[in-house]
Amino acid sequence: MTSLEDSARMLHALLRSSHLSAFEELPALIGSHAVKAGLHRARFYLADLQEVVLREVTGLGSDAGQGGQELRIDATLAGRVFTSGRTHTATADGHIQHWLAVLDGTERLGVLSVETVHTPDEHIRTAMEDLASLLGMLLVSKRHHSDSHARLTRINPMSVSAEMQWTLMPPRTFSNKWVTIAAAMEPAYATAGDAFDYALAGDTAHLAVFDAMGHDTSAGLTANLAMATCRSQRRQGKGLVEARDAIEANLMEQFTRSRYATAVLADLDLTSGLLTWINCGHHPPVLIRGRRWTTHLGCPPTHPMGTGLGLPVTLCREHLEPGDQLLLYTDGIVEARDDQGREFGHDRFVDFIIRRQADGLATPETLRRLVHAVLDHHNGRLNDDATVLLCEWHGESGTTAVDQHGREANGRR
Repeated sequence: MTSLEDSARMLHALLRSSHLSAFEELPALIGSHAVKAGLHRARFYLADLQEVVLREVTGLGSDAGQGGQELRIDATLAGRVFTSGRTHTATADGHIQHWLAVLDGTERLGVLSVETVHTPDEHIRTAMEDLASLLGMLLVSKRHHSDSHARLTRINPMSVSAEMQWTLMPPRTFSNKWVTIAAAMEPAYATAGDAFDYALAGDTAHLAVFDAMGHDTSAGLTANLAMATCRSQRRQGKGLVEARDAIEANLMEQFTRSRYATAVLADLDLTSGLLTWINCGHHPPVLIRGRRWTTHLGCPPTHPMGTGLGLPVTLCREHLEPGDQLLLYTDGIVEARDDQGREFGHDRFVDFIIRRQADGLATPETLRRLVHAVLDHHNGRLNDDATVLLCEWHGESGTTAVDQHGREANGRR
């Protein structure tokens, strides 16, 4: 039987041996050390960029997945574990097979499969969960310098502009006791002018969505310059208006008014729920309250950044209530058209969010399904970038218990 000491020895040995290992070496490391805690045939699978399939990491070949399985997320037990975040157990070849979600914080990376000879006791369950947690951290520490990881998690070639965008943007999901933030963007392999950003500093969450003119590499450069300038300003302690002014100046200097970007730049005070934002020629944010009531957050817009039109900048404020959700999005989400020219539309967009969360889906899964619904509406191929960022403020007390999948402890999502 496995003891806590066995589990601790497994984690200690795996952590030590991982320091001088590459992404391609993780399958062998995980497999060999998991056995020490009574976990056999350890295998793990990573989700592709669009979260359509799970691909097994074998450590072989140019993508470290040679000879491995590919499992569809919407049609397999492994996929159900990925979307729900819940562990599942099944019998396989006389052994008991366990599937666990692999995450980095709340960012969904993939799933882990292990087998045990007997029904797991508390120590075995703890060992499995600890192994999945450590695997998530190891994957994140190795992926940024691994082309194999990039190849494995892509099912289509990626454009130069998309390569730039995904490299610069933060993880698609973050959650702590104060806030849950999730984002999605399509077309994942050919996005050009859209970008999202968020970051925390003390008691403030910084949020931004950008939509640059055009759908080419120059649009990607415009969005990247706007986002990098915004980050540079806020990391120097500058406010939203100063950041906007700096973005405007940099875009005009670089592109001499031939390129511009719309945006919403926002700060959320995590202790009070005070939202402060400016609108730079962009769609206004949408506020969802009580999982059913919605409104646009009106704010006199200034001109798109890079045009130099001289319109005044208005700093707007709104006090959020616990559980309020803020949606920032680009026009590709609502303007995607079907064969008859009918738009996906704002009402369908917001209603989709409300209904899926009423079904009990966590925020990242809600956005995954939203993006797939938008793609289906447009026959799988978008003519414009489509980006959405959802931010939920959990409450002024900061005591709302949020688990690793962004679900509140009382079962409400």
